[in-house]
Amino acid sequence: MTSTSTPRAPFNRLLLTGAAGGLGKVLRERLRPYANVLRLSDIAALAPAVDDHEEVVLCDLADKQAVHQLVEGVDAILHFGGVSVERPFEEILGANISGVFHIYEAARKHGVKRVIFASSNHVIGFYKQDQQLDATSARRPDGYYGLSKSYGEDMASFYFDRYGIETVSIRIGSSFPEPQNRRMMHTWLSFDDLTQLLERSLYTPNVGHTVVYGMSANKDVWWDNRYASHLGFEAKDTSEIFRDKVEAQPMPADDDPARIYQGGAFVAAGPFGD
Repeated sequence: MTSTSTPRAPFNRLLLTGAAGGLGKVLRERLRPYANVLRLSDIAALAPAVDDHEEVVLCDLADKQAVHQLVEGVDAILHFGGVSVERPFEEILGANISGVFHIYEAARKHGVKRVIFASSNHVIGFYKQDQQLDATSARRPDGYYGLSKSYGEDMASFYFDRYGIETVSIRIGSSFPEPQNRRMMHTWLSFDDLTQLLERSLYTPNVGHTVVYGMSANKDVWWDNRYASHLGFEAKDTSEIFRDKVEAQPMPADDDPARIYQGGAFVAAGPFGD
């Protein structure tokens, strides 16, 4: 597997939110070729800037004024910040719902015209695994986390229609070093393919609001990216190289959500606080 190359001149300054998260740590290094300065932000502690090509800013996405200061001076935003697992609604609300509004409001006020929104396959998680979907399929969120990502896609659509801020909403499948179970054989997105998809999402002109499923070139897929073909994204990796390792695991029970629903275990998480 090889990394993609940069086809165009770098942006002056890119903002990556969620930089302390699992994918954020991966992207901190991989996004460096695309910006003269990479501004890294999270509510959690971050390693200090390694050189003058990085800026590290602690920021609570639920704090509107802090987000407005965070966005000042950036050319594009890669919004990976927020709670990334199923949690009670109150925990989702601040970062994932208020936070995405604050990001778009700050983009509007500071003239930022391109956002890459880390959406999720959990916006369609209640579809069965034998169903084939594309970007026009009705959303069926599988929990509060999925609801927050669905809301973020609506925010992206609205801010394009009203203010001309373009967004690529990437419905990330499962981006890990390798697929961890049978479900991820369908949803796996390699780090190299994610990097290429982000590159295409940053540089492709006239994306409007584009929804793309983030997956590698896996053998058996549930999702069709025909409506995102203008991005020119062509996955290079495949989960097939891990098949023997994954299929050595015990088969889930027939009634296990991980075997039935595209969202897997997320469809059964909660209710919380009962």
